Amino acid sequence: MHIEELRAKELIILECLSGSRAYGLHTASSDTDIKGVFLLPKKDFYGLNYIKQVSDESNDTVFYELGRFMELLSVNNPNILELLNTPTDAVIYKSELLREIDSQKIISRLCKDTFGKFALSQIRKAKGLKKKIVNPVDKERKTPLDFCFVSKEAGSIPLQKFLQINSWQQQDCGLAKISNMENLYGLFHNPNLDYSGIIRGEDSNSLALSSIPKGQALQALLYFNMNGYSTYCKHYREYWDWVEKRNEHRYNNTKSHGKNYDSKNMMHTFRLLNMAIEIAEEKRINVRRADRDFLLQVKAGEYEYEELLKMAEDKQAQMEKAFEKSDLPDRPDLAYIEDLSYRLRDRYYRN
Repeated sequence: MHIEELRAKELIILECLSGSRAYGLHTASSDTDIKGVFLLPKKDFYGLNYIKQVSDESNDTVFYELGRFMELLSVNNPNILELLNTPTDAVIYKSELLREIDSQKIISRLCKDTFGKFALSQIRKAKGLKKKIVNPVDKERKTPLDFCFVSKEAGSIPLQKFLQINSWQQQDCGLAKISNMENLYGLFHNPNLDYSGIIRGEDSNSLALSSIPKGQALQALLYFNMNGYSTYCKHYREYWDWVEKRNEHRYNNTKSHGKNYDSKNMMHTFRLLNMAIEIAEEKRINVRRADRDFLLQVKAGEYEYEELLKMAEDKQAQMEKAFEKSDLPDRPDLAYIEDLSYRLRDRYYRN
């Protein structure tokens, strides 16, 4: 099922602007994100065609089926609680069916974990981006040769340097496994023999073994740092996948403020922590942000990264204390949510 089909069949019961436009944090370059709720036709719901959610290719527009929406409300999912409490001026359409939902019976002390963990995930994302920016990976991919070392006197030297010193080509070398010694090989050299080389080609991910004739002199012991190579391959793949898929506007914004961290992730860290504190103290979801100026300063990179981490740590401690004092229930009223889910769907199908 596609979003166009939801609209054509008039299945949508809630449609809202979400993200920065709901928070009041949008700027001229902000995307327009849409979230909402739909109800499946009776035949699809009771049959074999249940669909939890429908989204476009970019995930900028997402609609949740009522059952999934209520399920996520029951675990105090931040995105869904925000959707339920979208400011009036960001609501495109809201069915009368949903107007009886009382969020006071849904929010609970679970929000400390859901909002708090979501905030910490934003810090991890910011750290991950900082690491990628500060430690870029060369486009030219390394080979196993770069992770090999050969014995020399009482120590070792990189294989590439060893080959250069001896004016040898790697394809004129042969390797033989050393028994009972993991990743250790005997290194032989003879350009007149049909050795397999240390690797078979530039795209090889492993070393090659050769049949070594009797009488050939062992030139050195070679060690292959296989774990180091595997880690490098993982980082290489992650880095260049990120380069291919990254949001260039967001990346350029990160580069422009010169702080080398994803300021948008850090902005959402503080938004989520402040919202969690407000939930504990005020027992409501404040989607439209009163702390807009501060959050946009964070997004603009006006703070140092370490300063933000310390501020986030203090905010987290404040959140913990706020929930300790709060008289919110430990869990949402599941009986209320279950009964409400039934009544809303039953009323919709009757009509």
